[in-house]
Amino acid sequence: MSFVLEINSKNSIYMDAIQLLKNRRSVRKYKDQIVPRELIEEIVKLSQFAPSWSNYQVARYNIIDNRSLIEEIANNCVQGFVYNAKTLTRANGVVVLSYVTGKSGSLKDKVKPEDVVSDNSGAWECFDAGIACLQFCLSAYAKGVATCVLGVINNDAIAQKIGLPENEKVAALIVYGYEAGEHHEAPVRKDINEILRFVE
Repeated sequence: MSFVLEINSKNSIYMDAIQLLKNRRSVRKYKDQIVPRELIEEIVKLSQFAPSWSNYQVARYNIIDNRSLIEEIANNCVQGFVYNAKTLTRANGVVVLSYVTGKSGSLKDKVKPEDVVSDNSGAWECFDAGIACLQFCLSAYAKGVATCVLGVINNDAIAQKIGLPENEKVAALIVYGYEAGEHHEAPVRKDINEILRFVE
């Protein structure tokens, strides 16, 4: 499914955005159909609009569409988790989402004094990567490409296998492709009162 935004109608844009948020699913079965690199480039360009700490834009998108390398990662870099290994072998491609370290959580390059940092400075790197990950998944869905985020992986082994720069760390894998089978409804969400609290 692809969402086309009608720029001349604000209501249409809002409705398309809402449907995009509500309908995107994690997909683990894909058609045997190549996703063009040009389309992935478009998706990454959209992903660049994700917010990040002080606009450092630390997320990096390492694309693997080589079948043999994907199978190597499936066989050796998922900590023996068969479910993720199967998902990888079905995918058309994989994003090794990484992030540049030593940036998010600090303002040392931009303000004085240089020790202005967040209490959660180390966590902000993963936080920024998480926002970028969601932006990629939503952008992909808007372009008709399904995704699934995998977290049970061997980060160091993957980093070594793809030659990741020393100043980057692996955050997650995002498998992608054209969805095979029916598009499923969303699982039941928690009651709003369980997750929302207004503080007086």
